[in-house]
Amino acid sequence: MTTESKKPEARALLVTGMSGAGKTSALKALEDMNFEAVDNMPLSLLHNLVLRRQPHFSEDGFARPIAIGVDVRTRDFDAASFLVQRDKLAQGGEVDVKILFVDCDDEELARRYEETRHRHPLATDRPIADGITRERRLVATLRDKADLVIDTTGLAPGELKRILEGHFATASAPGMAIFVTSFSYRRGLPRDADLVFDVRFLTNPHYQAELRDLNGTDQSIAEFITVDPAFEVFFSDLTRLLSPLLAGYKREGKSYLTVALGCTGGRHRSVFVAERLALWFEGQGEQVRTHHRDLEELR
Repeated sequence: MTTESKKPEARALLVTGMSGAGKTSALKALEDMNFEAVDNMPLSLLHNLVLRRQPHFSEDGFARPIAIGVDVRTRDFDAASFLVQRDKLAQGGEVDVKILFVDCDDEELARRYEETRHRHPLATDRPIADGITRERRLVATLRDKADLVIDTTGLAPGELKRILEGHFATASAPGMAIFVTSFSYRRGLPRDADLVFDVRFLTNPHYQAELRDLNGTDQSIAEFITVDPAFEVFFSDLTRLLSPLLAGYKREGKSYLTVALGCTGGRHRSVFVAERLALWFEGQGEQVRTHHRDLEELR
């Protein structure tokens, strides 16, 4: 008796959001991640596009996923119709379909339009702010229903791609991917952080002349911080807190976790603790990547 092989599951990511927030950049990043990317596809054609296309199969036997851009410029766009099409795709379990909503602060959206001299699609003869307000009202339901919302305010293209890779990489190993980042409170919190820890209570190497120009990856900084009696207590408590959280996140199916460590300048304490925490995660057998957001920008 032969067992019929299971049909590869199709994956569709519907990419929407505010005009100017970075939908096109997201689609380009997804294309680099082996997604088949299609922009401005009429809603009425979504079902046929996803289910009747001839998929390309990778070596592991899974169909190449598709990312479809849909926004207010799309013919027959309507939030209610969008959700109807999403539900139609999801029926029968043939397609794993998710919604990605790309957002941005209104002020930055307006600035982007002004700098590029592009017209907002809903404000051809009106102020840009009016178009942004109208669009936000039209897509509010989609933001609420999205599986993932990415706020691109102040986000570099590389950071956007890193977030997308964490959530949607097609060749990633099974399990939860962990991203540890350091940052400076002077430049604000990382918008994509799931957990944020403030390490400004640790003794600051900045006030030691011989250490000021170094950073948290240097051995001298590591030695300075580790002799601070507060560090070992904090780090022990931190890892004891994270252990059950990791288990809980995995039970809930979370695929990506961002842990952010912040200090005043984003150069010494937060960098060192982020590096140490990444090593701890690796010791637990986790997939982990590190990034020091403000290390090069700040002095």
